[in-house]
Amino acid sequence: MPLRRLFVLLALAVCALAHADDYAEVQRLVHGGELPAALARVEKASAADPGNARLRFLHAVILTDLQRDDEAMAIFQRLTQDYPELPEPYNNIALLYARAGQLDKARVALETALRNDPAQTVARQNLGDIYLRLAIQSWEAVAKVVPGDLGLQRKLYLARELVNPAR
Repeated sequence: MPLRRLFVLLALAVCALAHADDYAEVQRLVHGGELPAALARVEKASAADPGNARLRFLHAVILTDLQRDDEAMAIFQRLTQDYPELPEPYNNIALLYARAGQLDKARVALETALRNDPAQTVARQNLGDIYLRLAIQSWEAVAKVVPGDLGLQRKLYLARELVNPAR
């Protein structure tokens, strides 16, 4: 009986190492700019281990980098259903919403990420960026009604510079 148990543990260890190798290889491909190859590798690895949250997350990140936003969003949303306590998928959902111009939805996603982990500095910084973009939208609406307000024009100029700094 102990020998059988040893074989089972050994088999589990080999599987874990294989998935670690997959993850490392996918990251290597991503960092090398080989996104199509990384996508193929992560899809294969995710299919072999559909419960692996790290691989699923990386899969969605690659899809985001490839601007396949709908597919990435679907994976991130499934991750939030399976692991609602993780802040990272919410942060990436916010990025996708912001990219689509849905700033209120992005704000809600980031606030959820921060409720899950108040120390999430990336989510906190992204939330600041969203608040700034929301402020710009609000100020632009006012500027249409009151175009001669110099204080408002200054705010808009400065906020736009923060969002899109001159190169």
